[in-house]
Amino acid sequence: MLKKDYKVLVTGVAGFLGSHLSEKLVNLGHKVVGIDNMIGGYKDNVPSNIEFHNLDCCDFEKVKSIIKGVDVVYHCAATAHEGLSVFSPYEITKNNYLASVSIFSAAVNEKVKRIIFCSSMARYGDQKAPFTESMMPKPVDPYAISKVASEEVLKNLCDLNGIEWIIAIPHNIIGPRQKYDDPFRNVVSIMINRMLQGKAPIIYGDGNQTRCFSYIDDCLSCLIPMLDQKNLNKETINIGPDEEFVTINKISEICSNITGVNLNPIYKKDRPQEVKHATCSAEKARALLNYKTKVNLRDGIQKTFEYIKKRGIRPFDYNINIEINNDLTPSTWKNKEI
Repeated sequence: MLKKDYKVLVTGVAGFLGSHLSEKLVNLGHKVVGIDNMIGGYKDNVPSNIEFHNLDCCDFEKVKSIIKGVDVVYHCAATAHEGLSVFSPYEITKNNYLASVSIFSAAVNEKVKRIIFCSSMARYGDQKAPFTESMMPKPVDPYAISKVASEEVLKNLCDLNGIEWIIAIPHNIIGPRQKYDDPFRNVVSIMINRMLQGKAPIIYGDGNQTRCFSYIDDCLSCLIPMLDQKNLNKETINIGPDEEFVTINKISEICSNITGVNLNPIYKKDRPQEVKHATCSAEKARALLNYKTKVNLRDGIQKTFEYIKKRGIRPFDYNINIEINNDLTPSTWKNKEI
């Protein structure tokens, strides 16, 4: 794979990760075909110099028609709502598993050279952190299950048909273009959007959950070489920092300091099946991709804040229906309290 001008399909191109990835690929001289159903992104995220299709990944026949001539696929599209998947398992599974199978099937049929699938560190479940790629997946919620199932279909189809595959595991990416009016995900953006409206941050449980956050540019520094780097076939690779593991309480404190809004957090009961400690090792990414964290956590949150402030505060958009509504369902979602 030594071409300099690949034709690349990027799914989720109006979303946070897909839009940045597409822009970078175009700037490197590649032709990008982008798909998005506009559920989880913004139209102005879509780069103007790509071939864009407002299309659901589950629309298999249309996907087949636009994938012709594509060399490499980056499957970034997802309804990445891990917590919500416990209460909307049908929608989340459809938009992750079935959409992935549709993309993979069309790509294999077209005999693309390589498929890069953006999975999730939710695959590791509640194992001892930091997570390493050698750990067996142990998903604990429908979202994670859908991601692991998609990984298995990818490997099965590609290995049978002689197509290269890579499973990328980005985690908790932050930065400009992230959807910040989504009440179900993106804790940093939710906190900033609320604080800019003079509202206190909401924290589930005691706030001592630990996470690692990756700035978008650091994530791209690993995804871009996956396009054609030779030694990456059949690899699963965590992408993100392992130097800064922080609690949600600390995230709230940093957001408060940056926004200048000093309000005590509102604590809500734990969300069911939430993993307490979810952090990853970056050793493999350092070895294979020369990964380095260039943007630290505070600077990444600062850049996210500047983007949201410039774009303007937004009311939260409850655009996914709650399918299982009971005593376990967070009141913030049932009663639209965010």
